[in-house]
Amino acid sequence: MRIDILSILPDFFNIAFEQSILKRAQKKGIVEIHIHDIRKYSTNKQKSVDDYQYGGGAGMVMCIQPIDDLISKLKSERNYDEIIYLTPDGEQLNQGICNKLSTLKNIILLCGHYKGIDQRIRDHFISKEISIGDYVLTGGELGAIVLSDAIIRLIPGVISDETSALTDSFQDQLLSPPIYTRPSEYKGWKVPEILLSGDDKKIEKWRQEQAEIRTKTRRPDILKDK
Repeated sequence: MRIDILSILPDFFNIAFEQSILKRAQKKGIVEIHIHDIRKYSTNKQKSVDDYQYGGGAGMVMCIQPIDDLISKLKSERNYDEIIYLTPDGEQLNQGICNKLSTLKNIILLCGHYKGIDQRIRDHFISKEISIGDYVLTGGELGAIVLSDAIIRLIPGVISDETSALTDSFQDQLLSPPIYTRPSEYKGWKVPEILLSGDDKKIEKWRQEQAEIRTKTRRPDILKDK
C-alpha cells in the first residue's frame, strides 16, 4: 500500500512513522508513506496557503490552488483508490472503515487546517471524508496518523501474528475480553482458572461470553448496531 499525506506541517509526522509497527511495515516494503508539503505548491511569493473567507466571518480558509496542483500531480503519476479528507464533519471512523481501507493500494490523506478547506476541493477532489471523533483539532495531522496506524496494522505481514488484529475490539462488533499474562498469581490476584486449563474450546467460549458482557456493560450502543 502507498499512503500520500498532504499537509502544511510535514515535520509533524517524523516521529510517528519512525516507531514500532509503522516503521517495520515500511522497512519490509509492505507500506510506503510519502509526506508532501502543500506550501511548496503555492504560486504566490509568500508561499501562503490560506486566505479570508468569502462572505466574512472568523477564521482563514485553505486555498484551492496549491491543493489542486499537488493532487493533480500525484494523480498524473498513479491511480488512487480513495482521496480522503480528515475533517470533524466527516464519517466517524470505525473498524469496518479501517478494514476496507486496508485492502486498497493507493490512498491520499489531506490534512486540513485553519477554518478548513475551500469547499470546491471537497466537491471535486475528495472521495471520502473521515472524522476520528466528535471534537475539533488544530489540524488533520493527528487524524492522519491515527487513520494510517489503524489501516496499516491490518495489512497482511505487518503484524507477525496476523490473527491478533482480527481479534481486536470492534472486529466482531464486540469489545475484547479481559487478557492476562504471567505470573498466574500476583499479590493474591489470580488469573481465571479457565485460561490455565488448556481446553481451547472452553477458553474460546469464555472469551466470547466475557466479550459480550463487557460490550453490554461498556458499549451497549455497539450491540444495537448488530
